[in-house]
Amino acid sequence: MRSFRKTFVLLLGITFVLGPGRSAVRRPKPEPPGFLFIANQYEHTALLYDLRARSVVSRIEVGVNGHEVAVSLDGHFGYVPIYGNAGVGRPGTDGDRIDIIDLKEGKLVGNIPLGKPVRPHCAKFGPNGFLYVSAELAQALYVIDVKARKVVGEIPTGAPESHMFVISPDGRRAYTSNVHVGSVSVLDLQKRTLITVIPVAKTIQRISMSPMGDFVYTHDQEASIVYAIETLSNTIAKRINVPASIYSSQLTLTGNTFVAVSPAGKLFVLNFEFNKIMGTFDVPQALGEVALTSQSNHAYVSCPAAGVIEVLNLDNYKLETPITLTPGVDGLEWFPAVH
Repeated sequence: MRSFRKTFVLLLGITFVLGPGRSAVRRPKPEPPGFLFIANQYEHTALLYDLRARSVVSRIEVGVNGHEVAVSLDGHFGYVPIYGNAGVGRPGTDGDRIDIIDLKEGKLVGNIPLGKPVRPHCAKFGPNGFLYVSAELAQALYVIDVKARKVVGEIPTGAPESHMFVISPDGRRAYTSNVHVGSVSVLDLQKRTLITVIPVAKTIQRISMSPMGDFVYTHDQEASIVYAIETLSNTIAKRINVPASIYSSQLTLTGNTFVAVSPAGKLFVLNFEFNKIMGTFDVPQALGEVALTSQSNHAYVSCPAAGVIEVLNLDNYKLETPITLTPGVDGLEWFPAVH
């Protein structure tokens, strides 16, 4: 049953992240719906979904398996790291390339070879135009020139299973979540060096960052705790008790609203400024991903086993009609319509 409960329950052990003197920022006028670029790792495909038309524009076959996606800054090309056929830390095939999709033409137009099997996973563009990709088996982030279609740099993470990462708004730092060693690596993207590795918990998974870049958040997979790492000191500043373990999360544009999904089949909206749970939603049990529109008007949450993407309206805190696709939908990125 799909439901919404305004609970306004005080979170245990949480203090103001933004500080008592800061108030929420009013979002600009909502943007047009735009598109979702989605990886389906069960079907080995990448999908372009038109949110206005509520339909799949194109479905393109990619390698085995693409888990995550990235979209070029102009919205023309999509990139799908080809990870392999196993989960993180498990035996299986080891991907060695990134597939390239022309989103306007709806077709595969080539790939970027990585030189060796490294299980590329998470991919993000930095403000400098380089594509950064986590290369798990190399214990590194690769720096990729997408125009030249080649690796131009490698930044060591100092830890195995660097699975997901975030990039600071100024493009100077990256923070990786290192799954089964339960740590976060801090990287200098300009010098292409490792700054430090921060022990967090026994096992973590994904990672998110505040819009101002002052905090990084990751989630204990064996306890219902979210860790807030202060980026100025690279130390754990807060341990936030939550109702259930969190798999993935995103911070909205205002910086005070935390959208998080639990493997238990719950989607939470937490307000860090007022120390409250603003909403709890029933969703399919999922090890999925959260993506936001650029103005944080909507959150899109992938549920791989169910084959749906839940749609949460963050202006009125209501679930809208889910996007029904096929099982396997996983990594996704929202981008605006290009005129």
